[in-house]
Amino acid sequence: MPGEFERYLFHEGTLYKSYRMLGAHITAHQKQRGVRFAVWAPNALQVNVVGDFNNWKGENDPLERMDASGVWFGFITDLKEGDLYKYEIHTPSGDLIQKADPYAFASETRPNTASIIHQLGGYEWQDVKWETNRKKRDHYQEPMVIYEMHAGSWKKKENGKFYTYRELADELISYVASIGYTHIQFMPLMEHPFDRSWGYQITGFYSVTSRYGSPEDFKYLVDQCHQAGLGVIMDWVPLHFCKDDPGLRQFDGTPLYEPRELDMAERPNWGTCNFDFNKPEVVSFLISNAMFWLEEYHIDGFRVDAVSSMIYLNHDNTLAVPVTNAYGGPENLEAIAFIKKLNEVIFAQYPHILMIAEEATDYPLVTSPTSAGGLGFNYKWNMGWANDVLRYMQMEETERSHHHHLLTFSFMYAFSENFVLPFSHDELVYGKRSLVNKMSGDYWQKFANLRVLCGYLMTHPGKKLLFMGSEFAQFDEWKDLEQLDWNLLDYDSHTEFHHYFKHLIHFYRSNRSLWRLDHKQEGFEWIDPHNSSGRVISFIRKGKRRGDYCIVVCNFSSTVYLNYRIGVPAAGVFQESFNSDAKEFGGSGQQNTGKLLVEKMPYHNQPYSMEVTVPPLGMVVFTKKPIQRKQKYRKG
Repeated sequence: MPGEFERYLFHEGTLYKSYRMLGAHITAHQKQRGVRFAVWAPNALQVNVVGDFNNWKGENDPLERMDASGVWFGFITDLKEGDLYKYEIHTPSGDLIQKADPYAFASETRPNTASIIHQLGGYEWQDVKWETNRKKRDHYQEPMVIYEMHAGSWKKKENGKFYTYRELADELISYVASIGYTHIQFMPLMEHPFDRSWGYQITGFYSVTSRYGSPEDFKYLVDQCHQAGLGVIMDWVPLHFCKDDPGLRQFDGTPLYEPRELDMAERPNWGTCNFDFNKPEVVSFLISNAMFWLEEYHIDGFRVDAVSSMIYLNHDNTLAVPVTNAYGGPENLEAIAFIKKLNEVIFAQYPHILMIAEEATDYPLVTSPTSAGGLGFNYKWNMGWANDVLRYMQMEETERSHHHHLLTFSFMYAFSENFVLPFSHDELVYGKRSLVNKMSGDYWQKFANLRVLCGYLMTHPGKKLLFMGSEFAQFDEWKDLEQLDWNLLDYDSHTEFHHYFKHLIHFYRSNRSLWRLDHKQEGFEWIDPHNSSGRVISFIRKGKRRGDYCIVVCNFSSTVYLNYRIGVPAAGVFQESFNSDAKEFGGSGQQNTGKLLVEKMPYHNQPYSMEVTVPPLGMVVFTKKPIQRKQKYRKG
């Protein structure tokens, strides 16, 4: 039976593992095996348990209301793992409704909607080494390249069926690891009724979707990722939930998880209901949900969806009359308080977890600690950079010189937050076209543009994220009902780009100056941001150690620049370390061979300079050639 203190914390909004109190738990009671049920439904007149074990008739399996707390409790013997159930709720209006368990740990596959009795624990994890090492690492000063993916459309079987979690483990992990990614980010895998919502409209927040297998199967996938050195990030949606009858909407016949005020509850753009962050029980439900995925599934962090729509009452919410807070402002004060509390609780127990905000406004201090007035995330998507640079890349060459600021403006704010640079699914669907098909120019130029764009991405300060298929230049935009166009790897241009992308990531990961000081101004210095007519930018990326730096030159024109002078910070000899225009990548082969001698000729506000070849629509990286010192030998 849920204890009085547990119930007190739940109603206070501080029961952060409320899934241990609520839901269906296989246990023993008075020496009998059975299932303990507990559900929050404060306005219900009566709650019964129905399922395949009682022919979906609840009069023989009622729950008991525990004082005025609104928690209903009961124990039913002889039930077993795998049995189906729902709650039969007698509402204040006299209706009889059936609801899935908000805390169900497994759910039926759509279109069926029942909850499934499932025992927590039991899986024997083999990722102790990963979990131990994660606590020792500083992800701010490490390379991070995230592979964002939709489990249902990465690959499909010949009969059109989904890959299971275990089948994904067999193929996905080795593929992603071989390219050099550090993390896989799954679009939401919580149970949802409609495939084409991609998991963003959820009915089972505690149920991993059964489309691809069981909870143990997903644990196996996460476990195998960890053993292969890959982190796992989950897309998480604490803003809203779908309106399907078995779900959270009007759960006990009244607005419970959503606000009572219709304009606060409704999100017309998406046809969903907002969570009511003013209710402590909803806060307990959501923070516990995050803790659940961290504890039960060992995931390494969340990409928190639609944070802007949480912060601002009217963001992406086209109500007839805009709503305001108690002080007349546009901020959702309760949601902001929830976000801060969420991050404080998560980091208190899991200090090395990733909490990544999808936040599209200029709201300040998103990635600053709550103690400093921030929201407490440790990363934020830099959607401004992605929008600007993709807009630039779609322009014809003749137009680019007039919009040079789209390449350089990001450095006005690049170190104000801890940023992830995202080329996500949002940019590649609904007529927006794939990355390669956004690029201007003829066929060759499209691939060259994509190579220089990805080169700029990998050398720009910030962690990186790309949607699946971008690694081999998927030509069509994302088709969520079909698998990726893997057949493109039969064509030279796509094979060469795939080869390029793999080499680019491995180059990025092996050069500390490209990520060691990602979030600090001292890790970046412009050489020349002003060559708008030539459509060339050049800059220095720096590591922590003296002399640990590289020089990056990006040419967004199809002109080859010979004897192109750039300023450099020190004397010595440089060499070309990476060139996106190499013939093996499908380029034209305009490369710098041999030693590049530095002259004592000040240029670009640097004390020295050198002349280089800048390839067309190319990115090239120069590093200082180590001085070869003569060995001294002692006479025998």
